[in-house]
Amino acid sequence: MSGLYMLLGTLVTLGVLVTIHEYGHFWVARRCGVKVLRFSIGFGTPLIRWHDRKGTEFVIALIPLGGYVKMLDERETEVPEAQRSQSFNSKTVGQRIAIVAAGPVANFALAFFLFWCLAMLGSQQVKPVIGEVVAESIAAQAGLHSGQEILAVDGQAVSGWSDVNLQFIQRIGESGNLYVEAQSEGSSVPSSYTLVLDKWLHGAEEPNPIAALGIQPWRPQAAAIVAQLDPEGPAQYAGLQLNDKIMAIDGQAVADWQAVVDYVQAHPDSTVQLSIERDGQRQNLQVLLTAQGEGSQKRGYLGMGVAGGEWPQNMLREVRFGPLDAVVAGAQRTWTMSALTLASLKKMLFGELSVKNLSGPITIAKVAGASAESGLRSFLNFMAYLSISLGVLNLLPIPVLDGGHLLFYLVEWVRGRPLSERVQGYGMQIGIALVVCVMLLAVFNDLARL
Repeated sequence: MSGLYMLLGTLVTLGVLVTIHEYGHFWVARRCGVKVLRFSIGFGTPLIRWHDRKGTEFVIALIPLGGYVKMLDERETEVPEAQRSQSFNSKTVGQRIAIVAAGPVANFALAFFLFWCLAMLGSQQVKPVIGEVVAESIAAQAGLHSGQEILAVDGQAVSGWSDVNLQFIQRIGESGNLYVEAQSEGSSVPSSYTLVLDKWLHGAEEPNPIAALGIQPWRPQAAAIVAQLDPEGPAQYAGLQLNDKIMAIDGQAVADWQAVVDYVQAHPDSTVQLSIERDGQRQNLQVLLTAQGEGSQKRGYLGMGVAGGEWPQNMLREVRFGPLDAVVAGAQRTWTMSALTLASLKKMLFGELSVKNLSGPITIAKVAGASAESGLRSFLNFMAYLSISLGVLNLLPIPVLDGGHLLFYLVEWVRGRPLSERVQGYGMQIGIALVVCVMLLAVFNDLARL
């Protein structure tokens, strides 16, 4: 079933995002008087094709990894005299800029619409209450302690741990002060705390901002009873079975699942002895833990999960907006995610964020499937984030992307004449090389994660 979700999730996601992007180009081109020859979703052999009354051919092609809008253009083919006024190259610089920019703008508009819908649908969030603070950690040095609820980060109000994590992510690789506002249980007066960062998580491959600050979110106790097994994980190979109850690890009694997690993560690439109870009988199993991450981020991996404990109602909050307030919430989320995507690219370029965080089509497919399987809200949220990524990436000033064409047209607008075809040709070659290199790196990262 997961494979089916991945297939359908990927096809729907790419189909919608590519269609919206290309429709942006198409819609503005039509209104600028440009004749559109073909509107294609996908590449390669056409599966379905039809024509509209204006002669545009619409195509759904075999390979669903993109699309294009082909316009009448004298630089590509000979254009009859009667149709030259409908060619793309005959339009003013302003019109050409509008046509090229319309694709990424359409992606941002889609993200805003999805975030607006999500804001009205609402969500149940876990209050960002601190469970534990690791001794000598950045959070501990700042004075944060267990039982406090985080209210704001860097002046931005937060309602759940996802908001907190988003604010922390924006500071990865940076030095300076991180400001947190928190309130202790039973107090009505919030306190401010200053967390000092020094090249925080600089170059980290799989950053976990909340844990890196030394904060452990409050969670209800969960019994250490096996409910999930990674089929390729150490627990499966060692012989653990569903419904096994872990009683002790290396002779240390465990009270709940968190005690197992803490011990396992602290012992990567180690052999541990689990004392388990199965069908009322006690037995011991040796497990060779594997590792995830590298360097200071390296942690042990067991490959099993448990059923979560039941959350008390006082630790949950429902966040929902009316239609008008949702407009503001949707616009803020679109802006925040766009700025975060651009900032992350800059940090990768300057080495502040590891390029191993760059994902390609395999990861996109896996996340699309997982989000589709999780439900409508999760899937719409994923589509909105990916739409923003597509919009930002297409606006980068790299020839062959929309941003590269915009750069050429802006130069033409300033100079009063276009760059020579030779210069544009060199630019296109450099752009293609850059895009291919980035795509290969992204696919390599995907394969490494597998």
